[in-house]
This record gives sequence, structure tokens and C-alpha cells, in this order.
Amino acid sequence: MPFEIHEQNGLTWLRSPILPPRHGFSTRLGGVSPAPWDSLNLRPGMGDGLEALQENYRRFCGAAGLDPARSVLAKQVHETTVRVCTEADAGKGLLRERDYTADALISDVPGLTLFVFSADCGTVLLYDPETGAAGAVHSGWRGCAAGIVAKAVRELHRVYGAKPEDLRAALGPCIGRCCFETDGDVPEAMEKALGAAAGAYLERRGAKWQVDLLGLNRQWLLESGLNAEHIDACELCTACHPELFWSHRKMGEARGVQCGAVQAGRMKD
Repeated sequence: MPFEIHEQNGLTWLRSPILPPRHGFSTRLGGVSPAPWDSLNLRPGMGDGLEALQENYRRFCGAAGLDPARSVLAKQVHETTVRVCTEADAGKGLLRERDYTADALISDVPGLTLFVFSADCGTVLLYDPETGAAGAVHSGWRGCAAGIVAKAVRELHRVYGAKPEDLRAALGPCIGRCCFETDGDVPEAMEKALGAAAGAYLERRGAKWQVDLLGLNRQWLLESGLNAEHIDACELCTACHPELFWSHRKMGEARGVQCGAVQAGRMKD
């Protein structure tokens, strides 16, 4: 299904119709941060300051129907730690320091909202309508090759009993095959992880390779037992659309990040 683009008071964000309403993928539009973080930066610790950051969260969460005070922010290090989040984690990363590193967060606590971040990397939101368990995964090429998406699916089942065949998944905007040019180390890592299945997402062009990160993350979901009809993916390339998204490849470190966020708990609306 195509992602839905929503606009409200200058703020633009994306949703997938496959997930319940209380989730969203941000763009760079609609915040208060000055250049070079203009304007909806959601990356803590940057030069735009805490006041601008908290206002950006207030705006995004207000539009998406989320509570910033009950947010839990990933602290991403391109590894495969999956953190089980409880009520005690509410506000960490925005209102309180994060006492963990984790590239994936899971929870079934009603109203707790899980945030992961991207500026070209993949983001995957997971939700189980049976248990109310949710997950948010940051999966760049290193995490993808290490199987973080599959690990998050396993942990949702182990901790909460969420069955892979019941899970819904939405893959947020990331760098596309069109712009993700790499040396041979990336395709080698993907082939080692996924075997022959990785080949469809790797294209050699001379000495370089073009890599379909979105497709590789989707392949992990399929191999983890999700039904194809329960997986939605945003086809917009972050590097092709700097007017909408932050892109590390295009902007370097002088930039913000966009988020993928999903609220845990059974949802009626």
C-alpha cells in the first residue's frame, strides 16, 4: 500500500495504512530548528539546542497523536541490541538521559512510544494487533547484515508472544538503490547474511555496487515469517529528496535526523 502523506500547520509526516494510527515517519519540514538543522530536527545533542528539540517533538507528536513525555528514544550505535522498554523508560532521550545503547526498541506498555532515527539508514516499525506489542528498529547496512530486523521479530515473540505471521511492518524512507553506491564489502556482508536471497537487491556497476537497503530489510521480514501482505514500504529515497529528508550521504554531519515512531498497546482507533 502507498504511504500516506499528512500535512498540518507546515509539518509534513508519513504514515502507513498497514499500521494503526498512532505511528509516524517524520520529514525535515515543520519544526523550529535553524540551519543547518532546519527545521524538524529530532536528533538530541545538536547545536539547535534542547528548547528547539523539545518543541520539534511537541509538534511531531501532537500531529501524530503521540505523547512526547512517554517517548523512548533509541541510542543508535549500528549494533544489534534490542531493548525491552518498560514504563520506567518513559521520557528517556528527550526528558532524561539514556542509560543504554540500542538500535531496536520493543514494548507492550500502553501509550509508550518507541523512536528510531535515520538520515539514509532503514527504519522498520512493527506492531502486533493481537498482543499490542510494538517494535522500532534502526537498520542501516551494518545492522541489516547483522540481522537486527530478524532479532527484533524473535524478541517480540520471545518476550510478548507476538507471532511473526500476525505482525504488521512498515519500512520508512531510506537511501534507495539509485543512490546507495558502495564497494564490495557491503554486498559481501549481505550475501554472507542472506545467501542467494540477497542477490536480487545487489547490482554491480563497474567497480562499484548499487544496494537496495529497503529490499534487504524487507527480505529479512519475509525470512522471519511475516506475511508479504502485512509489509508496507516507503519507496522515497532520502538522498534523492533533500527537500523532504535528511541524508547523511548528501549533507554529512551538518544535518538533523528524521524518525520512525510507533506507540505500543492495543489500539481501538
